[in-house]
Amino acid sequence: MTQSHEMAGVDFAKLESILGISFTEKNHLLTAVTHRSYLNEHREATQEHNERYEFLGDAVLELVITDFLFAKYPEKPEGELTAIRAALVNTNSLADASSRLGINEFLLLSKGEAKDMGRARQYILANTFESIIGALYLDQGYEKAGEFIASQLFDLTDEIVKKRLWQDAKSRFQELSQEHVGITPNYQTLGQEGPDHDRTFTIGVFLGEKKIAEGSGRAKQEAEQDAAEKALAVKGWG
Repeated sequence: MTQSHEMAGVDFAKLESILGISFTEKNHLLTAVTHRSYLNEHREATQEHNERYEFLGDAVLELVITDFLFAKYPEKPEGELTAIRAALVNTNSLADASSRLGINEFLLLSKGEAKDMGRARQYILANTFESIIGALYLDQGYEKAGEFIASQLFDLTDEIVKKRLWQDAKSRFQELSQEHVGITPNYQTLGQEGPDHDRTFTIGVFLGEKKIAEGSGRAKQEAEQDAAEKALAVKGWG
């Protein structure tokens, strides 16, 4: 193991065991878990940060998922396949895949980034999942990268399709409302707060005269999506 591997403090054997992959060139894996912020604080580090690997992994991921969905759903039109693919590879889905694997333990981050466990960490986990795919593609080729993607994401497809998770919340709630109660939801602005540049809207979603839920957001569309998401939960349709 080279000096940079030891300095980074990455337990490659454990990470490879979790991933189910033995990398030929460990530097690929080191780069995959290195966030840009880490190099700003560790000038002695010799590896790259993972953004180029993420760029490559994103393309490999999209092709593998596209190929899979094209074969699995020969009857579905292009628009629906695109939406299902987007649901499979969105930030939440990829961050969840990273979390299930325990990638968080191996991230090389600056001290500041390491403290942030909010939405920013979700983006980092999702991006690192893509950079690992890029690293695997460079190390062992398309087929091995495809096997890894299949093991982590393909099983999610049936639930996404069954629960219509490929649709946005507003579309799902409208379709399910029409199916269950024969009513098209309507949205009403209940309030707004703050100055023009920093306004928060509160919007209610109604079935007929009955308010089912309310949501909030910086834009009306965002608040409507939030209200629809909550309405799906209230109705037990989500």
